[in-house]
Amino acid sequence: MDWLVSTAEFLVNEILSQPAYLIGLITAAGLIALQKSAGQIVGGAIKATLGFLLIGAGATLVVGALAPLGEMIQGSTGAHGVIPTNEAIVGIAQEQYGARVAWLMILGFAISLLLARFTPLRYVFLTGHHMLFMATLLTMVLAIAGQSSWVVVVVGGVLLGILLVSMPAFAHPWTKRVTGNDSVAIGHFGTAGYVAAGATGQLVGRRSRSTEEMNLPEGLRFLRDSMVATALSMVLIYLIMSLVFLGKVGKEEAFKAFGENGAAGASGVGDYVMQSVMQGLQFGIAVAVILFGVRTILGELVPAFQGIAQKLVPGAVPSLDAPIVFPYAQNAVLIGFISSFVGGLVSLGLLAWIFHPAFGLALVLPGLVPHFFTGGAAGVYGNATGGRRGAALGAFVNGVLITFLPALLLKVLGAFGEENTTFGDADFGWFGTLVGYAAKTGETGGVILMLLIGVAVLTGAIVVQKRVVEAGWDPGARRDALLPSDRARATEHAPAAEGSSGAYAKIAPPRGAPKPPPPPDART
Repeated sequence: MDWLVSTAEFLVNEILSQPAYLIGLITAAGLIALQKSAGQIVGGAIKATLGFLLIGAGATLVVGALAPLGEMIQGSTGAHGVIPTNEAIVGIAQEQYGARVAWLMILGFAISLLLARFTPLRYVFLTGHHMLFMATLLTMVLAIAGQSSWVVVVVGGVLLGILLVSMPAFAHPWTKRVTGNDSVAIGHFGTAGYVAAGATGQLVGRRSRSTEEMNLPEGLRFLRDSMVATALSMVLIYLIMSLVFLGKVGKEEAFKAFGENGAAGASGVGDYVMQSVMQGLQFGIAVAVILFGVRTILGELVPAFQGIAQKLVPGAVPSLDAPIVFPYAQNAVLIGFISSFVGGLVSLGLLAWIFHPAFGLALVLPGLVPHFFTGGAAGVYGNATGGRRGAALGAFVNGVLITFLPALLLKVLGAFGEENTTFGDADFGWFGTLVGYAAKTGETGGVILMLLIGVAVLTGAIVVQKRVVEAGWDPGARRDALLPSDRARATEHAPAAEGSSGAYAKIAPPRGAPKPPPPPDART
């Protein structure tokens, strides 16, 4: 049986958990189904794979650019606690639960394809690393609760399969609002934060104009370029925090923020300040790389997916990683990141002041990476329904969720709660907590409760799909009705295509990709 375990671990760890390989294989399968030539199949698969590698390269640059800033913020505020990092907690858990994680993930993905084929939830979840993260979480909470190995794999696989088709459906009314069509769905376990951001936008932003329609003075026209605006904003943030950090801890400690393994990273104050500037600029480059990768993958995957829809899952919609929505409202990404981080800081204060002493909840520090990716996406969703106020307040709500939910999740992670890290995105928090407490009720009772939770999620997703998504409900329709004059003006000054000049020019996805909608107040 060892060879079966080794084979399963190889498929999970080396292929299925690698989004680039998975996307390349899916693209090749779609092009084969469309009866494309061998050259087109190979070229399309490689280009799709490269697109995801670009996203990964951009994400790595983001992590590198934010690492010193996180140290500065922690050193300046004196806060100590748990830092949610999906990759870290998964790496720790793999040493103990690797085989069960592998089988659970394979079974879960297979069940998701069956559900996509035979239910109205025609979503195929393609974010491989998030499948691995959720499979690891389910394995952990079931095993820690004392469930047997077969229950961990079978029940966990069923729950994973349900989530893979259900979460894209819950978010899809808002995703359609962002993208303007059904070509792509969100496949990322920060969905609760995105839905909350979209709903918040509906409440607060009925008359608020889009983040992409910012009227700037002539002298600030250069800020209409989102890459410039992003880089400049991060340079300012870095400069402020670096000076605060320098004043609090002194030169010797502050200079180490830019070093590796504790070595002095800056030779003097001038070098220290200029390294801060460089880190802000690197962040702008990272975001640009991510956006280019998104455009590349969309241009290859969406046409190829038509072939898969025809053969395997008729009407299938690819569910992709959170950055897939970034090109649709690039200003909202930056606003969302900052607002989500502020929400994390406020929530940390509430945890320290009230919830830690009263309920024993851990202090969850705001990790810059989860706040950038989920906060940026939440800003896009909030902007789609509520303009600038929606982007800011919607992402703030996301920041609250990804602070409090990980604190609750730690209650069911047993000894892993002492590792100073945990899962960071919203869906890991609420679903892991529910399943964890259900699993603690015993093997028979626990299995029944966990399956009931799964049935409730699946039923809710089907209801949303049939009565909301397929009915064509638009979560921003009421806002559109309140902005008729702005809608006409925005139509007159519609965003220009890439490479052209226009009042609100921004990067556009390539041919074959879902077209970005006009600003929400420009819809008819």
